[in-house]
Amino acid sequence: MYIKCNLNKRLTTYKSLHYPYRVKQKSCYTHRAVIGIGGNIGDVRRRFEHLFMFLKKDKRVEVVETSLILKNPPFGYMNQDDFFNSIIVLRTNMQVFLFLDYLMRLEKKFSRRRSFANAPRTLDLDIIFFDNKIINTEKLTLPHKSWFKRDSVVIPLSGVKL
Repeated sequence: MYIKCNLNKRLTTYKSLHYPYRVKQKSCYTHRAVIGIGGNIGDVRRRFEHLFMFLKKDKRVEVVETSLILKNPPFGYMNQDDFFNSIIVLRTNMQVFLFLDYLMRLEKKFSRRRSFANAPRTLDLDIIFFDNKIINTEKLTLPHKSWFKRDSVVIPLSGVKL
């Protein structure tokens, strides 16, 4: 079940069983990662619930918090369905590039296909922040470039404790 709230004609938020979610206990994991999640193929909200349950069971990470889910129009390639986006805050002992590889494998597990930039997708996992690291390589830019310009990140992130 979802609780729906229209922010305006273009933006709608949803609350569900695990979005938003917050755990209160202290973590034994050393790194904090803020992940943007998104998708627009199939039942994305259900896929987010499956992702949440997968992450809760995975000993390599700890789910600390999630945001509400935002439905918003695409950007870049416009000839596609609206996206659902959310934020997940994780704790992990993985170093940043190992964690990036972990997320890429997770996208594949959830049937992500990379056809072209801004293409429709089943699941997109982007590292927005990883601790306070600043990285600018071909493989990874942290903080995520242009995160502050995107409703798909800013609105869900506004409900998360940083």
